[in-house]
Amino acid sequence: MENNIKNKVVVITGASSGLGEETAKYLAEKGAIVVLGARRADKLEQIVNDINAKGGTALYQVTDVTSKVQVQALVDIAVTTYGKIDVLINNAGIMPIAPMAEVRTDEWDSMIDINIKGVLYGIAAALPIFQKQETGHFINLGSVAGIKVFSPGGTVYSGTKYAVRAISDGLRHEVGRNIRTTTIEPGAIDSELKLSTNHQESAVGVNEFYKLAIPASSVARAIAFAIEQPADVDINEIVIRPTIQDF
Repeated sequence: MENNIKNKVVVITGASSGLGEETAKYLAEKGAIVVLGARRADKLEQIVNDINAKGGTALYQVTDVTSKVQVQALVDIAVTTYGKIDVLINNAGIMPIAPMAEVRTDEWDSMIDINIKGVLYGIAAALPIFQKQETGHFINLGSVAGIKVFSPGGTVYSGTKYAVRAISDGLRHEVGRNIRTTTIEPGAIDSELKLSTNHQESAVGVNEFYKLAIPASSVARAIAFAIEQPADVDINEIVIRPTIQDF
């Protein structure tokens, strides 16, 4: 099924590290053309240079997913350069964990802006193109915290990931047939996500929890599996976590 990845144009947000970086490299090895978006230009440039040096095809656009203009520009550069977009991976996300009693409304706003609105901006940018092409694939990064509330401290984060799951399922109902929608719901995966917690007591718990993390490449392989299926197969949901993780 590798030919179902080769030459596909794949746009990835949050691509400067972790799941986004590993997915970009893995798909490029399988012959995909990857277009990377994130806020850190130096990281993106290094990843793109590494991919191209190994014979792959990649480019990047500095992208803050809280800006619908920048998300649109990321999708537009893919279409302008390669004539199409086959897959959009809405990967950007943050996870600042803290009890609700701390009332960290700025963190709540950031999670809503990045984890929910960032996904919606990606959908808004790519959906008209997918509809015109009569083909396309959305892959939205959720979390096991979007299946069961991560508590204590993860209530708002869980709320954003429940939203991603609901949006993905509704999108599939509305635009299915030629357009596929997949939600990837990781558990403890080694990435920078755990670093976004600033509440000291919660950070201790998060770091302890992530000691059981599995590599980001595990998610990259799951994403590739969803992409490489024949056009009439839609992998709607994949939950992936360490064998020893009970949450």
